[in-house]
Amino acid sequence: MSQGQTLSQFVDLYAGSDPLRIAVAAAVRAIAAASIEISELIGQGALGGITGKTQGSANADGDVQKDLDVRADQMVIAALKDVPFAVLASEESEQLVESDPKALISIAYDPLDGSSNIDTNMTVGTIFSIIPNEPGVAPFSAPGSCQLAAGFVVYGPQTSLVLTLGDGVDIFTLDRAARTYRLIREKVQVSPDTAEYAINASNHRHWEQPVRDFVDECLAGADGPRSKDFNMRWIGSLVAEAYRILTRGGVFLYPADSRPGYGEGRLRLLYETHPMAFVMEQAGGGASTGRERVLDLAASSIHQRSPLIMGSLDKVERIELLHNDPDAASRTAPLFARRGLFRV
Repeated sequence: MSQGQTLSQFVDLYAGSDPLRIAVAAAVRAIAAASIEISELIGQGALGGITGKTQGSANADGDVQKDLDVRADQMVIAALKDVPFAVLASEESEQLVESDPKALISIAYDPLDGSSNIDTNMTVGTIFSIIPNEPGVAPFSAPGSCQLAAGFVVYGPQTSLVLTLGDGVDIFTLDRAARTYRLIREKVQVSPDTAEYAINASNHRHWEQPVRDFVDECLAGADGPRSKDFNMRWIGSLVAEAYRILTRGGVFLYPADSRPGYGEGRLRLLYETHPMAFVMEQAGGGASTGRERVLDLAASSIHQRSPLIMGSLDKVERIELLHNDPDAASRTAPLFARRGLFRV
């Protein structure tokens, strides 16, 4: 492999003559093709008829649909029309879409993550997960560890596609003149040293105590138990947060909290947390609900939600410890614990 290699060349080398890999490669190509169209549409904004206005309806998961949500979903479905798949799961569809039961793969995707940002010209993206179609096994009922491939597209200053085929993480950037993705970074690894965390701090009063404990450790800076000053980041777009972690390190928290509808987290397991967790682990990072590994979870419904804490492995493991061991904060950081000098 070499920098500048096209995505098509990359997946061809991966696929070889193996039928299952050929099916995965075809799906990746199709999603990439759809993302180029989506990128062009987003780039036109209102000139392309995109207003960021709602459609007067909610998607299958109860979120208000933007006009671009619908358009992006249509583009992905159109791109997949010639790809043999057994079942398709989309954020914008209430039911699974069944196609060829003999096909080797099924696909889950979020056609436009972060669409609430579109009218403010912020980063949005597309997320996807490809799993094997196992005869006799209900679609999308296996743990996330069964994924064959996953990734996401970031529509930002550059349009970039992050991909794992189960052997590391590679990043491709769209060559707009050639309308193709080219490899720019191989075998990306999440930096373990970056002192950054991302969380929506306005929800502090709703968090569980372990989340407060971790954030308080970060806020304590060089004088606290982590012995370094942290910066806080929050974009509010999952793809943008994930891309930053892959390129710079740090940790992202979207935990469960006490607000109505947030008790099981807010992100969707099949087409948001599963693929992001697969990418993070393949890049040497971690992904957890706070209490358990995300890739160990199996969905019981199409649009099941889950918490997501992802990023540098040491930080993810620290947050898990705080959740699973009530005495961890007091034992490790007596001055900043719940009964310490800086009580919460």
